[in-house]
Amino acid sequence: MGNFFFIPIIILLALIAFSSIFIVKQKTAAIIETFGKFSSIRQSGLQFKIPLMQKIAGRLSLKIQQLDVMIETKTLDDVFVKLKVSVQYRVIRDKVYDAFYQLDYPHDQITSYVFDVVRAEVPKMKLDDVFVKKDDIALAVKAELNDAMSGYGFDIIKTLVTDIDPDAQVKQAMNRINASEREKIAAQFEGDAARILIVEKAKAEAESKRLQGMGIADQRREIARGLEESVEVLNKVGINSQEASALIVVTQHYDTLQSIGEETNTNLILLPNSPQAGSDMLNNMVASFTASNMIGESMKKTHIEKPKKKD
Repeated sequence: MGNFFFIPIIILLALIAFSSIFIVKQKTAAIIETFGKFSSIRQSGLQFKIPLMQKIAGRLSLKIQQLDVMIETKTLDDVFVKLKVSVQYRVIRDKVYDAFYQLDYPHDQITSYVFDVVRAEVPKMKLDDVFVKKDDIALAVKAELNDAMSGYGFDIIKTLVTDIDPDAQVKQAMNRINASEREKIAAQFEGDAARILIVEKAKAEAESKRLQGMGIADQRREIARGLEESVEVLNKVGINSQEASALIVVTQHYDTLQSIGEETNTNLILLPNSPQAGSDMLNNMVASFTASNMIGESMKKTHIEKPKKKD
């Protein structure tokens, strides 16, 4: 019976001893109160407290935490815009008491300051400036929060404006403006390209005509030189210039007919194509040259001055 009497006492003592031991995790601070009054702050590791007299009032994380705040406000050009501000903060190790006892809801306190700063800064800016100067807004929020929250034991590490969302109709209008501007630039480039293509094509055609003219001139020059040499050769064998010209014309006439006959799919018809055609052509040319010479001689005679009459 005596052994059974001590068992409850042993269990009670074991529970009391067990309740006096607690563990604080890394990057965490535990606040100890004695009969409801602040007693001490315990850091990470194995810790002890007086059973029944002391208790753990709370624990605060010393890690960097992030609070995302969504704010809707109006810009200087009367555009409503939503901003997402991310605040990164942590509890100062040496000010755990202030962070725990002075603020019941630190998140609400930080949110209020963010609202106050953003709604004071953004209405001074146009919508385009809000996008450009979002870092300035973040710095203004950080400066205000540091001044306000450092006394409560919180250190503001960084503030970021992570999202700027204008009204849907405003975004559509901005997209249309952007698209119109890009289409205008594209049209200018296309016009410049078409103009350059026309100019280069004209230059190419002019160069082609020039080269073609030079080729025709060279061809005719060589033909004339060949005819001259042919006449000289024929004169050496006793054929006069008129007979030599007739022979050359007839030869070229038959060469032309031969080249036409070699093409099986040609539709070209040479008129007239009789052998007499070459002789008639030559006779017409000689008659034309003779008539031209006679007209020139007669015009020279009409310009001879008449002798003056004697008094």
